[in-house]
Amino acid sequence: MCYNCRMRVLNTKEIENAVYRLALKACNSLTPDCERAIKDALQLERENLSKFALDNILQNNQIAKTENIPVCQDTGLACVMLEIGQEVFLDGELLEDSINCGVRRAYEDGFFRKSVVDPLTRVNTKDNTPAMIHTEIVSGDKVKITFLPKGFGSENMSAVFMLTPAHGEDGIVDAVVNQVKKAGAKPCPPVYIGVGIGGSFDKCAYLAKKALTRPVGTFSDRSDVKQLELKILDKVNKLDIGVLGFKGKNTAIGVAIETYPTHIAGLPVAVNIQCHCVRLESEVL
Repeated sequence: MCYNCRMRVLNTKEIENAVYRLALKACNSLTPDCERAIKDALQLERENLSKFALDNILQNNQIAKTENIPVCQDTGLACVMLEIGQEVFLDGELLEDSINCGVRRAYEDGFFRKSVVDPLTRVNTKDNTPAMIHTEIVSGDKVKITFLPKGFGSENMSAVFMLTPAHGEDGIVDAVVNQVKKAGAKPCPPVYIGVGIGGSFDKCAYLAKKALTRPVGTFSDRSDVKQLELKILDKVNKLDIGVLGFKGKNTAIGVAIETYPTHIAGLPVAVNIQCHCVRLESEVL
């Protein structure tokens, strides 16, 4: 029972079903903004092998959507982000259990690869759970759910740098660009680069992941952050790694930065690399 008349009661079964729907849809197609970015990259590209690869990426996406099959065989680690209004009362099963049940059902019904294992024994959980769950409490009486299946060819190329204020903006740019250079063709470029700046060791890593939920091609509302995004994108695309390592103008299709205040002695920077296969779905309950 909810004792506050302002509270909206939401049964977690609805969240389970939403996660199920989002997972089934996300794994089977690129986001529309990612598809547009790939098409734009194809128009700009001059290297024949990179153009060939971009064209095949687009064809693969069309087949996946038409046939309702995974757009990539690595259907990823299930990352679920929730923005929960503080006027929502969650009723029913434990939130974590409901989310994992939605993931479990979707990966079974969608015939998606189940890739989750114990970190030490490497024994597979056989249902792609548990999901990586992140929650934020926000104003209002709605719950926004975002499902991001994260493949590990790109996730393995991510990093956290505990810089100092003396490194400044140039240090941030160098950290991101050098990480992409170090990754080379391993994360299946052209990549989408999420960057978290500020907070703490763990906070900046979450910010970098959250940055990847922004539509490809959008920029920060802060003018200084937008300029930093553009600067990093330009330098990354001058690395000449190109599509799948075939050289060319398109090593990255975008850079998204999220910031948060930090300690006077720190400048944490996280780089979360996403392959060209940007898959993401959101729903508001």
